[in-house]
Amino acid sequence: MIKKIAILGAGTMGHSIAENFALYGFDVNLYDPDENRITSVGKDIRADISLLAEEGFIDVESIEKALSNIHYFSDLKEAVYNRDFITESIPENMELKQQIFKQLDDFCPEHTIFTSNTSSLPLGGMWELVSEKRRQRMMITHYYNPAHIMPIVELSHFGNMPEEIFQEVEDLFKSINKQSVKVNKDAPGLVANRIQQGVAREVFSIIEQGIADPEDVDKALMYGPAFRYATTGQLEVADMGGLDIWCTVGDNLLAVMDNRKEANPLLREKVNEGRLGAKTGEGFFKYEPEALTQKRNDFNKRLIHQLKASQYYMKENSVTQKNVLD
Repeated sequence: MIKKIAILGAGTMGHSIAENFALYGFDVNLYDPDENRITSVGKDIRADISLLAEEGFIDVESIEKALSNIHYFSDLKEAVYNRDFITESIPENMELKQQIFKQLDDFCPEHTIFTSNTSSLPLGGMWELVSEKRRQRMMITHYYNPAHIMPIVELSHFGNMPEEIFQEVEDLFKSINKQSVKVNKDAPGLVANRIQQGVAREVFSIIEQGIADPEDVDKALMYGPAFRYATTGQLEVADMGGLDIWCTVGDNLLAVMDNRKEANPLLREKVNEGRLGAKTGEGFFKYEPEALTQKRNDFNKRLIHQLKASQYYMKENSVTQKNVLD
């Protein structure tokens, strides 16, 4: 039974994954080789969890309880030697991931399950330096950012892992109220990112062509397709609208829509100019430094509100839910 968790990497995704498990009572070791990051990340975690309480997702009394479940390490062996389940969320570099999994194979008990948060690197490449036996206990568990709010996790189901171990992992994520997506083929981007990139490609193209301004493009998505997607999927939407209609519209539109196989030039231009979005103060929109924290909090608050609505929907549709820190 999975009880002890380790998360490798205390960056944006790693610390968020750690607090997700901690919120549901799991014992979590958070590792990062950067001692300065390990020293400072606790402030970020406290801020994230406090915002959940502020928005009524958890009780105020739960903040300290969740924080007490997370332990911080800059020594890898010490962080993982007795763990049941490990997720790496380190930079997307194949050689780096191969080396970290080799170390884990040496440091961890035979029963430990190794997972990666990647959506872009193949599992078969990451396990190249581990034992054949360990490969039966390796998989991809891909979260969406912010991991402690977004309910999705994509689980690789590539045939290397015995079904009972896969089921144990799936049950683990059910216990923290994640909606798991079983991915049957090791395809770049898995499922959710491929869908998202399809939408993003057309959004960037619309801006590039001057069809609409950024504010109106986002509005069209928020109050059009995304409004439905909050409670249903594309295939149900198609069924409800009629596949004959979708076929006709596809014939009319797809030929004139963006079909390029690389990032949009407009996007690349912004990157080359250093306009990377919120983290640099400007992307498609501008972000004043003194207002950035509030902007990020507002962004997360909207997601928390959607999470609460989604959990109500799942409960109404008889999806088993587990109380936070019950």
